[in-house]
Amino acid sequence: MRDSVNETAVRAEPPNASHGQVAPPSFVALAVGSVGVVYGDIGTSPLYAFREAVLAASSDRGVTSDIVLGVLSLIVWALIVTVTLKYVLLLLRADNNGEGGTLSLMALATRAAGRRTPFILLLGVIGASMFLGDSVITPAISVLSAVEGLKLANPAFAEFVAPLAVIILIGLFAAQSSGTAKVAALFGPVMLVWFVAIAIAGATHIADDPHVLLALNPLYGVSFLLNHGHVGLVTLGAVFLVVTGGEALYADLGHFGRRPIQFAWLGLVLPSLLINYFGQGAKVLADPASIENPFYRLVPEAFLVPMILMATAATVIASQAVITGAYSLVHQAIQLGLLPRLAILHTSASHVGQIYIPRVTIALLIGVLLLVGLFRTSGALASAYGIAVATTMVMDTLLGFFVVWHLWKWKLWQALLLIVPFVVVDATFFSANMLKLFEGAWAPLLFGITMVMLILTWRRGSGILISKTRRTEVPIDTLFRSLEKKPPHIVPGTAVFLTSDPEFAPTAMLHNLKHNKVLHTHNVILTIVTADTPRVPDDERVQYTPLSEHFARVTLKFGYMDEPNVPKALAIARKHGWQFDIMSTSFFLSRRTLRPSSQSGMPGWQDHLFIALARSASDATDFFQIPTGRVVEVGTQVTV
Repeated sequence: MRDSVNETAVRAEPPNASHGQVAPPSFVALAVGSVGVVYGDIGTSPLYAFREAVLAASSDRGVTSDIVLGVLSLIVWALIVTVTLKYVLLLLRADNNGEGGTLSLMALATRAAGRRTPFILLLGVIGASMFLGDSVITPAISVLSAVEGLKLANPAFAEFVAPLAVIILIGLFAAQSSGTAKVAALFGPVMLVWFVAIAIAGATHIADDPHVLLALNPLYGVSFLLNHGHVGLVTLGAVFLVVTGGEALYADLGHFGRRPIQFAWLGLVLPSLLINYFGQGAKVLADPASIENPFYRLVPEAFLVPMILMATAATVIASQAVITGAYSLVHQAIQLGLLPRLAILHTSASHVGQIYIPRVTIALLIGVLLLVGLFRTSGALASAYGIAVATTMVMDTLLGFFVVWHLWKWKLWQALLLIVPFVVVDATFFSANMLKLFEGAWAPLLFGITMVMLILTWRRGSGILISKTRRTEVPIDTLFRSLEKKPPHIVPGTAVFLTSDPEFAPTAMLHNLKHNKVLHTHNVILTIVTADTPRVPDDERVQYTPLSEHFARVTLKFGYMDEPNVPKALAIARKHGWQFDIMSTSFFLSRRTLRPSSQSGMPGWQDHLFIALARSASDATDFFQIPTGRVVEVGTQVTV
C-alpha cells in the first residue's frame, strides 16, 4: 500500500503466492526449543490459576470437596478442548506455508475466500490487537506471581514483592536491545527442568487425597456450573487462566513446526500441568489453609527458595517469549500495511527472526509498569487477565472456519459441525471474562481497543490518501507519449522511482522532470509487493519488465516476515539482464507533508490521529535499507 509520508511502493499482493521451504533443525532440538518459547506462558499458569479459580468459587462458602473437584474438572477439560483439540490438533494444521499466528491465519482465510473481505480483515485486526494486549499483562502477572513466593519464605518480604518485580521487568525490557540469541538456547533446557519440577511437586501430593483424580470425569465440572449459577460463570473466568498462552502454540508455529510442538505438548507439557494441578487440588483438600498459595505449598521448605528462583526464571522466559511474539506480530502488521513503518533492528546475524522494535518495547514497558503499579499483586491482576486471550481465541476460531470451509474444501455443514462447538466454548469463556470488566479486565481491553482504532485509522486514512493522490496522477503510457513528443535532456546513470502503482507515473519522477528537466539513461519504476505468505524465495523475488529504451518496470516481492532489503533484492535483477550498480543508481522518493481537510471522509480527530501516525513512521530509506547517500527526496503537500 502507499505510505502517507513517502511513496514507498508497498502494496499487498493478491492471494495464492508461493513460498520456499527451509530445511529444519533436528526434531529433538525443535521440540526442546518449543518447550522454552511456546509453552513459557501456559507453563507458568500453575503459579496462580488454580488458586484464583478456587477462591472465586469459594468466596461465599469456603473451600469444599465439590468446589475443588469441580474446578479441577473444568481445568482438565479446558486444557483438553481449548488447547489440545482446537490448537494442537486443529489449528496447527492451518499453517500459512509453515507460519502461524492470527495475522497468518487472516492471510490464509483471505486466500481461502479469494479476496480480502472487511469481515476477515476485522477478525484479524481484533485478534492481533488483543494479542498485543496480552503481551502487556503476561509479563506483569507472571513475574509478580513468581516473586510472591518470597512472602512464604519470609513474611517481611511482602512489601518488597512489587518493587522487586519492577526491577526484574525493567531489566528484562532493557536487555531487549542487545538481543536474546546468546541466552535463547537456555530457554528450552530451563523450561524442561521447570516442567519436570512442577510435575514432581504435584505428584508427591496427589496421595494427600487421591479423590482428586475423580475430576477426570467431566460431569464434575458440568455439575459445578449447573449448581453454582453466577458464581460458576465467575469461576469459569478464573479457570480460563490455565489456557492463557495456548494461542502461542499457533503463533510460534513457524519457529518450530507442527510435530515438535505437538510432541512437546502431549509428551511433557500437558502431563506436567495436569499432575501439578491435581497435586494442588489434593493439597488443598487435605489442608484448606494452603489455598493462600497452593503452588508453593507443594514444595518442601528446604526447596522453597530454589523453586522461587526457578519460577522467576520461568516467568522471565515466558515474558520474553511474549515480547518476542509482539515484535513478530508488529513486524507482520507493518508488512501487511496495517501499521505505519517502525524502526526494526536486527539483533542476530544468524537468526533473521531476532528483531528489536524500540517503540514497541517502550510501549510495552510503560503498560507493564502501569499494571504492576495499579494492581500490585498477581491475585488482583488475575481479574485483568484472560479477556485479551479469550478475544484472540474467538477470532482464531472464526478465521479457522473460513480455512476449513473454503481452503480445506469441507462442506458447510461439516465445517459448522467442527467449528461451532469451539465457538461455543470460546464465547462462554469470553462471557465469563467480561464479568471481570470493572475488576481489571478493562485494562487489556482498553489497550486492545486502542490498537484496533490505530490500525483501522491507518487503513482508512491510507485508503483516502491513495484515492486523493490517484486523481492527480498521470498514467505511465500518457507520460511515455509526452516524452516521445518532447524528449528531455538525457543524463548518465540509473534512477529508481518508488511507487505503489506501476500503472501511474511516480510523483517523484514528475517532479524531477518538472524541476530538473532531465531524464536518466536508465529509469526504473519500482514497486514492492507484500505477499500473503511469510517468506518469498530469491528466485521469485524479482520481476523485471523492459518498457522502452530508457524505462523498465521492476517488482520486488517480499513475504510479510521477510526483511525488505531493496539493494540486495535489486542485485538479483542482474539475472534478468539489468546491470545494477548501487554506486551509479539514485533512488527518488516522494516525501509528503500531510494537512487535515474538512472533506476527508473521516472525523477531525481521526484526521489528526492519522497524520500523527504518518509522522511517526520511520523513514523509507532506513526501512528498505537504501544507502542514504543514494537517495533524493522530493517534497509535496497533501490534504487528507
